[in-house]
Amino acid sequence: MKGTTYNQLVAFQTIVEEGSIRGAARKLEMTAPTVSQSLKLLETNVGLTLFNRSTRRMDLTDAGALLYERTKEALSSLSNALESVNELSETPSGIVRITVPRFVYQVYLCPIYAEFCAQYPDIQLEISVSDAAVDIVREGFDLGIRFGDKVQPDMVAKKLTEPMKGALFASSDYLKKYGTPTSIEELKKHKYVQYRYITSNQLAPLELIQDGQRVTVEMPCAMIVNDTDLEIDAAVKGVGISSIIEPCVKPYFDRGELIPLLKDQWASYPGMHLYYVQNSQKIRRVRVLIDHLIEKISNKK
Repeated sequence: MKGTTYNQLVAFQTIVEEGSIRGAARKLEMTAPTVSQSLKLLETNVGLTLFNRSTRRMDLTDAGALLYERTKEALSSLSNALESVNELSETPSGIVRITVPRFVYQVYLCPIYAEFCAQYPDIQLEISVSDAAVDIVREGFDLGIRFGDKVQPDMVAKKLTEPMKGALFASSDYLKKYGTPTSIEELKKHKYVQYRYITSNQLAPLELIQDGQRVTVEMPCAMIVNDTDLEIDAAVKGVGISSIIEPCVKPYFDRGELIPLLKDQWASYPGMHLYYVQNSQKIRRVRVLIDHLIEKISNKK
């Protein structure tokens, strides 16, 4: 690969991730002909075709797929190293991208992100709210927040919260109409608002503690949703009983809009963790966001 340059590999990997030369050009803030030329030079240097091209799409050849997988981590580490050196004498600046579930944004991120933006005006913070499982490397994010047991083992993970309870609840109107269940057996006579995972398309099980053991409880389904706001709204409007992580519904409990049920039998779930690729914290703009999140969320009461 004599003559291959760092910029050629960056252009190649960006084409893969964006799916087109034009997409890569937009992300790299370059012209499409320049990106195309970088790809041609790289293919000349390696002596192999890296993409099968058609008028509508570009698919990696076997050689291209191998080159992408073998250089992805090394190029990321090199980019991080270059950025960390460049930022030693500079004010933190540039784009930092983070992906979080909806409830994490609402409960934890919403109260603190404006303070971060004011403190670091040269950083462009991009927040992506999604309950889907996100591969932060493939999707180009610097950071993510997820339950501890959902973080990939090759990521660096920092605990942000203590374990949480999965709350079970209903509206007072629903309970007046259908009665208040006092046991798991009685739950089976009630209707349930069920959550469906976006990525796997599977229904989230209702898990409770019975005789010291975690059990899955089957209930007749009143409604299926794939959005946590809609799940809570359906419960508030009396569609059925539902279950979600306690911090999401605590304000509703405090206001009396929802009533907690069978609290002694709520199951526990791992706390939220901030996760990122090894060495990315060495990039100053990423590190200051990591420090901000740990300080503000870990200390949140």
